Amino acid sequence: MNTLIPAERIERRILILRGHKVMLDADLAELYGVPTKALNQAVRRNRGRFPADFAFRLTAAEKAGVVTSCDHLHRLKFSPVMPHAFTEHGALALSFVAAIFEALRKLTEPKERLSKRPIGFQA
Repeated sequence: MNTLIPAERIERRILILRGHKVMLDADLAELYGVPTKALNQAVRRNRGRFPADFAFRLTAAEKAGVVTSCDHLHRLKFSPVMPHAFTEHGALALSFVAAIFEALRKLTEPKERLSKRPIGFQA
C-alpha cells in the first residue's frame, strides 16, 4: 500500500490529550485500512518495538469528551473498550505495522483460481 494520504486528512484526526498530540487507534486503523482490533493486536504483539510512552488508554471521561467533540468518533460511544491514543512518536513507530498489514492483506485476498488442466488425453 504505497498510496499517499492527504496531510489534511491526517491533521483532522490529530487530537490534544494529556498535553500530547495523539491519534486514536480507530483513526490510525482507518488510515492504514485495517480493523482497529487488528491494529491493537499487532501493537500488543510487538510492544517491545515501541518507545515506553508511545500510547496510552483513554479514561471513560476522555472517551466521552472525544466522542462528544468529534463527529467521526460517534461509533465509539457504545463500545465497552477504551480506545488507545498514540502519541506522535507512537504514530510514527507504527510505520512498521503498515508493512505487516500489507502482508496480511495480501495473504487474505482471494487467490486467483488456477485453471486446472483437463484430465485425460488431449487431441
